[in-house]
Amino acid sequence: MPDRIAPARLCGFITLALQRLGLPPADAAIVAGLMTEAEAQGSDGHGAIRLAPYARRIREGGYNLRPDIRVIQERPAMALLDGDNGFGHLVMHKAAQLAIDKARTCGVGWVGARLSNHAGPASLYARMPLAHDMVGLYFAVGNANHLPPWGGLDMLLSTNPVAVAVPAGEEPPVVLDMATTVAAYGKVKAKAQRGEQMPVGWMIDRLGQPLTDPKRADEGFLMPIGGYKGYGLALVVGLLAGTLNGAAMGREVLDFNKDFRSTTNTGQAILAIDPAAIGDVAAFKTRVDTVIREMRGSERMPGVDRIWLPGEQSHLRRQQSEREGLALPPALLAQLDTVARELDIPTLQSA
Repeated sequence: MPDRIAPARLCGFITLALQRLGLPPADAAIVAGLMTEAEAQGSDGHGAIRLAPYARRIREGGYNLRPDIRVIQERPAMALLDGDNGFGHLVMHKAAQLAIDKARTCGVGWVGARLSNHAGPASLYARMPLAHDMVGLYFAVGNANHLPPWGGLDMLLSTNPVAVAVPAGEEPPVVLDMATTVAAYGKVKAKAQRGEQMPVGWMIDRLGQPLTDPKRADEGFLMPIGGYKGYGLALVVGLLAGTLNGAAMGREVLDFNKDFRSTTNTGQAILAIDPAAIGDVAAFKTRVDTVIREMRGSERMPGVDRIWLPGEQSHLRRQQSEREGLALPPALLAQLDTVARELDIPTLQSA
C-alpha cells in the first residue's frame, strides 16, 4: 500500500532539493509547487517522478539555472517569450501571468514561448486563468518524439498536449487535459517504474503488433487518439506551439529522456480569454453549470454508474490529496530517497 505524504511536505522536500541543486529559492518554490500540484491531481507521470531526471539534467548542464526569461516580441494581445533554457515551469508560469494581464485589457491574450523546457501537465497552465474567471488554453510540443506521421515509421511528432479550462459557477471547472496520443509518455514511464504492463492500444511495435511492456517502449511508438485525426491534431498543435514560436518541431525535437545536456528549445503557448469582453461573467458561469448538470444527469448506458465531466476526477483527487495525503508508491519513494542521499538532505519520510 503506498505511503501517504502531505502535499506541503512533498513540496518542501522538492524545494530543498532544487535549491541544493542550484535554483534560487523563489524559483525552486515555484517549480516545486507546480510539481506537487501535478502529483496531487493524479498526473503521476509529471510530478515527483520527474525530480531525479531534472536533477541529472541540472548536473549535466542541460538547464540554465539563472535564466533571463523575457519578452522578445509583443503586441497588445500577443507576446513571445524567450525562456533562456530555464525550467519550463518558470517560463510557463510567467507566460500565463502575461496572458492573463493581456486578456484583462484586450479580452484575449496569447503568449508563446521558445527555448523553454518540460513544464509538467498541460492542465497546470490552462487552469491558471480560472482564478481570474477566465478561460485558459495551453499547447505544447512534447520533449521526445514517440509518434510517426499516420502510416509512417519515422518518429517526427511527440505527444503534443492540449488543455482547455472553462470556469463554472457552483460546479467544478471543466478542465480537458489530453495528449494527442492515447497515453502520454509520462504514463509509460510511470508504468515501468511500478512494474506494470500497459493496456493494449497504448503502443504498437514497428510491425504493427500491440506492445504492452513499458520497458520495451523504444521498440515501438505511441498510438494517436482517433487514428489519423490524432496525427493531424498532433501536427497542428506542434505548428502552433513549436514552429510559430521558433521552437523545435519534427526532427529538431530532442529526446530529453536520453540527452541531458543539449538545449531542448521546447515550444509552448497559452491563451487566456476573458468572458467579460463578451458578456456577463456570472451569467456565463451559470450557463456552464447548466451544461455540466445536463451532461452528468443524462441517461446512462447499462452498467455505467456515473457520467464524468473532464477534470472532475482530478478535482476529486486534489481534494483527497489535501484530506488524506499523497499516495506515493514504494519505487518512487526509493527514487526520492536516492536523490536525498545524493544531495545530502533529509529524506522525504524523515523530513
